[in-house]
Amino acid sequence: MNREHKGKQFGPALLFAVLVLFCFVGVGQAQYVKDLPPPPPPNTPKPTPTPALKDEDFEVIKVSSNLVMVPVSVVDAQGQAIKGLQVQDFRLDEEGRAQQIVEIGNPDEVPLDIAILFDISSSTSQKGFFLFQQRAAASFLKQVLKPADRAAIFTIADKPTMVTPLVAAEIAATKMLTIPAATTPVPTAFYDTVIAAARYLVDNAADRHRLVILVISDGEDNYSDVVKDLTVAEYRASQKGEVTRAAQHQALLDRRRNAVLEVQKAVQKSDAAFYSINPGGPSVQLNQISTQAQRGMESIAQSTGGTAFVPDGEKDLEKVFNEVAAELRGQYLLQYYSNSQTAGAAFRNIKVSVPSQTGFRVRARLGYYPKQK
Repeated sequence: MNREHKGKQFGPALLFAVLVLFCFVGVGQAQYVKDLPPPPPPNTPKPTPTPALKDEDFEVIKVSSNLVMVPVSVVDAQGQAIKGLQVQDFRLDEEGRAQQIVEIGNPDEVPLDIAILFDISSSTSQKGFFLFQQRAAASFLKQVLKPADRAAIFTIADKPTMVTPLVAAEIAATKMLTIPAATTPVPTAFYDTVIAAARYLVDNAADRHRLVILVISDGEDNYSDVVKDLTVAEYRASQKGEVTRAAQHQALLDRRRNAVLEVQKAVQKSDAAFYSINPGGPSVQLNQISTQAQRGMESIAQSTGGTAFVPDGEKDLEKVFNEVAAELRGQYLLQYYSNSQTAGAAFRNIKVSVPSQTGFRVRARLGYYPKQK
């Protein structure tokens, strides 16, 4: 066999051997790589933490609504409600600065949350017509409240007692009729109960609802904390001969005047209008305590845009309830965003008028306490 022929045979064999060797090495390397542990994750540099901002690095901007709502009653010389007035008919000033009224709410469209305070203490339950008062109040609730309105009921006795929270008219009226009259002498915590009702409305009334506190009471108080503490102290002092009766009586009158101011402030802070119906009738003029109590309710009513009524007796009680109902149905609800330059929580005086009609009488609250956020 010549050399050329041998070379031709050797060539394919050599190529086959090389391929076999390459495959063997490749498989071995693959198996070796497979048996090795996975490589560690690559080093990722940690991000530099962002330094915490200090208070001085930026200014916090607090946004709060300064919307003020003012229920307003307008009547003519005969006391008849005036309807159909528009925004441009009213003028509203706050601390002497004219305000832009942005909306005037229709009473039929603005829901009402009302707290009724029913006096069951001895001073009223012995007046002779407790049951009639009860029925008249229940009828009033059904007459005034609409499906979107709610009423809460409190009783005035030795302490504030909530008979029912804010509920629909039918439920509140039924609860009203279940309240028992006092059968034994019961003291009167009038001031404490009005303050409790005002605070309850602050915590539970719905936004942009009209708020009302209606009190059926003679307003006399002998058991609220502010009066009770003084009475006990004065009694002990008088037993020791440290205080004359005249000075003791004057101190009690002064304390009651201060208590009325506290109640007035609480009602103003709740943005509620205060109405009172005194079942005492003409007898409120018979002694100084009764007269002062009625004047206290008149002061609270005037400051909040409400009214204090003194019916002559049972025959006029239903008429008075009808007057309150007509007034609540005929109220305007003025709404504006205050442009007052007065800072803080101090009381802000407001005044509402109808400049084009000098013969109209306007009743609205005298001011408000701005809401603190």
